[in-house]
Amino acid sequence: MVGQAGQAGQVGQVGIIGGGLMGSGITEVCARAGLDTVVVEVDDTASAAAERRVRDSLGRAAKRGKLTEEQVAETLGRVTFTTDLGALADRDLVVEAASEDEEVKLELFRTVGALLEKADALLTSNTSSIPIVKLGAVSGRPDRVMGVHFFNPAPVMQLVELIPSLTTSTETLQRMQGFVADQLGKQPIEATDRAGFVVNSLLVPYLLSAIRMYEAGYASAADIDKGMVLGCGHPMGPLALSDLIGLDTVRAIGISMYQEFKEPLYSPPPLLDRMVDAGLLGKKSGQGFYRHDG
Repeated sequence: MVGQAGQAGQVGQVGIIGGGLMGSGITEVCARAGLDTVVVEVDDTASAAAERRVRDSLGRAAKRGKLTEEQVAETLGRVTFTTDLGALADRDLVVEAASEDEEVKLELFRTVGALLEKADALLTSNTSSIPIVKLGAVSGRPDRVMGVHFFNPAPVMQLVELIPSLTTSTETLQRMQGFVADQLGKQPIEATDRAGFVVNSLLVPYLLSAIRMYEAGYASAADIDKGMVLGCGHPMGPLALSDLIGLDTVRAIGISMYQEFKEPLYSPPPLLDRMVDAGLLGKKSGQGFYRHDG
């Protein structure tokens, strides 16, 4: 049954590192599944923002009739927000959802790998592109490390990519398959440990091509998006989707994929570099290819 822990191999206590758009979404998913969840952020301001994101999302779910007010209160009661990485020590599973910066993630895996008290505790990353084997190598527990890539918005999107590395044990992969499918009620697929995994290997070149088209003046942002929505049946156009994902994240994935494969289609176009440098990151900053008020 979803949310019920206690059987052999099941996860009861979860830690989330990072409470941004992805981290707060993963937090909500875990807490709604009945799991004791700790969220660690870099400072009090970020921690308060993470809590607000979770509260707001649950409030919207209640307004849509997806949750009762009692369920909202119960879900929030399962979540603790803190700035102390030491609060992760007793966790069965930690999901790192920090910024898409390789050095930041490597340092977190060094620190948290040494903190975890349970020999069988799993340490995972929600990275979109960074090699999992690198994270496992610095963790001190490479057999217990793998990628678990949720999609935004995590409470709604059913897909989760599971990415074992060369050093991930079969037991770890099986436990994560059970966690995602049985405890969270989502649909896992397995991907090899290569930059982009399954979805982003297909998606990011498409997004970068749309940005190049806009940069070259082929069409307006609105018309490029309308063309793909009405002409191809996509629910959202590529530039609007880039804004939703975050232009800094799209750029970081492109850079990581280009570094691994040296394919020109993975290289971020100059316009994307300039927009990220200017802080025009899409929905998260209020301005990207579109303006996002509120």
